[in-house]
Amino acid sequence: MTQRASELSGEQRAGAPGRGLTAAEVAERISRGEVNDVPVRSSRSLTEIVRANVFTRFNLIIGVLWVIMLAVAPIQDSLFGFVIIANTGIGIVQEWRAKKTLDSLAVVGESKPVVRRDGKAAAIHTSEIVLGDLIELGPGDKVVVDGTVAEADGLEVDESLLTGEADPVLKKTGDTVMSGSFVVAGGGAFTATKVGREAYAAQLAEEASRFTLVRSELRSGISTILKYITWMMVPTATALVISQLVVKEHNFKDSIARTVGGIVPMIPEGLVLLTSVAFAIGVVRLGRKQCLVQELPAIEGLARVDVVCLDKTGTLTEGGMDVTELRPLGDAEEPYLRRVLAAFGASEPRPNASLQAIIDAYPAPADGTWTTTGTLPFSSARKYSGAAFTEDGGASSAWLLGAPDVLLSEDDPALAEIGQLNEQGLRVLLLARARGELDAAQGAEPAALVVLEQRLRPDAGQTLAYFGEQRVATKVISGDNAVSVGAVAAKLGMEGAEHPVDARRLPEDTDEMATAMEQNAVFGRVTPQQKREMVAALQSRGHTVAMTGDGVNDVLALKDADIGVSMGSGSEATRAVAQIVLLNNSFATLPSVVAEGRRVIGNITRVATLFLTKTVYSVLLAVLVVCFQVEYPFLPRHLTLLSTLTIGVPAFFLALAPNKERAHPHFVRRVMRYAIPSGVICAAATFVMYLIARHHYSGTGALDAETSAATLTLFLVSMWVLAIIARPYTWWRICLVAAMGLAFLIVLAVPWLQDFFALKLVGTQMPWTAVGIAVVASVALEYVWRLVGRRFGA
Repeated sequence: MTQRASELSGEQRAGAPGRGLTAAEVAERISRGEVNDVPVRSSRSLTEIVRANVFTRFNLIIGVLWVIMLAVAPIQDSLFGFVIIANTGIGIVQEWRAKKTLDSLAVVGESKPVVRRDGKAAAIHTSEIVLGDLIELGPGDKVVVDGTVAEADGLEVDESLLTGEADPVLKKTGDTVMSGSFVVAGGGAFTATKVGREAYAAQLAEEASRFTLVRSELRSGISTILKYITWMMVPTATALVISQLVVKEHNFKDSIARTVGGIVPMIPEGLVLLTSVAFAIGVVRLGRKQCLVQELPAIEGLARVDVVCLDKTGTLTEGGMDVTELRPLGDAEEPYLRRVLAAFGASEPRPNASLQAIIDAYPAPADGTWTTTGTLPFSSARKYSGAAFTEDGGASSAWLLGAPDVLLSEDDPALAEIGQLNEQGLRVLLLARARGELDAAQGAEPAALVVLEQRLRPDAGQTLAYFGEQRVATKVISGDNAVSVGAVAAKLGMEGAEHPVDARRLPEDTDEMATAMEQNAVFGRVTPQQKREMVAALQSRGHTVAMTGDGVNDVLALKDADIGVSMGSGSEATRAVAQIVLLNNSFATLPSVVAEGRRVIGNITRVATLFLTKTVYSVLLAVLVVCFQVEYPFLPRHLTLLSTLTIGVPAFFLALAPNKERAHPHFVRRVMRYAIPSGVICAAATFVMYLIARHHYSGTGALDAETSAATLTLFLVSMWVLAIIARPYTWWRICLVAAMGLAFLIVLAVPWLQDFFALKLVGTQMPWTAVGIAVVASVALEYVWRLVGRRFGA
């Protein structure tokens, strides 16, 4: 039995170490720089954002080519450089917007440790802690700096995030606590001995809480694609340079211009930009809904999730509860039991939701003379708490309060009555008189049932229905009685709620547990370690698992899940390990996060196909030019115009459009199996038209006429690729495609634009031939896309 060290009043602490530092001592330490000044940032600095967007491999290549073009060709052949400047600027602005949103949300969601100074407890920012501060601890609190325990009342600390050891460590006065660990049971206070960068997990904590763009299948896939493109581009560009400068004896500046015109479109320069912009805008959109995305890939990851594990309390139900009934058992009288419960509530300085409901229903009398002589803090693993008292007449008593099916034997007749209450979705606690030590439940004498009603979240049913429609399996994993949890889930219309499973009867084998998890939906009496094992079992079957929770008992599972989602009102430990924090504490926000992830992934897949189709046809055209020993058909201005109308502008709108398509794995394969055949068809149609035009036109201006015919063909075929990718059609998508076609017609029709872009169709035979070839190529595109869709799936 532990003696309470935190029951002393402020007056009793006067002159004792428990008063904490004085204001003068705090000022002195601040002047010496002994402050917890670790710069915890939720996002990259402005300098890092600019550097990441400006200093890229492809910006360097395009920058060099741009300088060359400015020296040897008219300004219209250097337009691609201005496009890159605009793209880079857009990327910087959007990420800066996302940074400001994240930083503001991080301040809102920041937890404040309670520090005792001059005998008074107050919540302050983590950065305001100084060396020697006395910091109070309670269940769910994260240890923010290193220190030595000064007060301990059944203080159990989980150091698994630092050491990997899952079992909580009981801390006594004088023991060391390290930053990064968190309290799972009990309470106390510790004196800060290392602050700032000297703290054990300071650097780790800074890195873990930083907004990041890594560990994403989408981004790693794009990086893989860019790597392959670089390998293809170097030999192809080298051969093209030799072909245009050595083999063909043309005007030097014109050869340079056409060589650059062949190299620039090989680079999908806007793909990385649009990925960053789509993610950044996703962060801003979710930020408006009070959703803090601590790691950017979490948006993408939740869109890929196919199993969501939910903790009932705080997720399906609201945090608060109400006592609806007190049922005495045996000879105990209700007034006496009410007094016991009042004393029990007064003995716990940081009550959980169940005990808070008891405190509200049975407040301790102002003139109460019951004295607390010992406590046993509630533990999720233990499922009960305890307290010992000296009563008014001097008699001693010890009591336990917790799960009836844990405190009672399996054949106890009271369990039948409890089962009926659980079937109604009510939560039932057993108050029992202890026989011996508080941590020994054996032999406890049942005294009363405390019946609690849980408040269902009004939007939980709709959210569960949404996941059902999206073919995302939901699993309710709770420490409460399985029947009660099943009844709550049934009220919300959850499929499978009629067959709840008691986790104490689950097999320990991972494969067998995975089978049980897949076949059932509701699990009760789950320990924190079991939650972790359940997540691992589902992952072993290839599932992408999201875990939601708000209590300290959810931390291990949140940490191991593919995506951890914490409520803003949850414990500091859960917020620290979760990738997504719902600051408005609304489970109903999750569909918005899923939808945002699907929008990002689906749309980036679409626009990536556009960009990579251009890369494929550019590389193939360069290879064909080298093989056939002819002039490269395009100047940079032609491909800048085509890229802008068929890729750049449409891709920007398509990347930000609504998209509810479920995320699919294997991003690179999915994109390339459409981009490669599309690029081959575009290149073949364009080069065939170019060869036909070369045989048709002759004399002065022949090359310009040939280029115009080839440009028309490539534009029409590329427009058909765009038309396919824009499906399913909506009014704005049709308008987008039509506007791009109209813009090209305007270029062909307006004389000064004809001169600016060096585009003038000569005669009628070749332009109509170009249209005919484009029609044949478009039919081929339709066939290939449908063939790929049937063979590999949409």
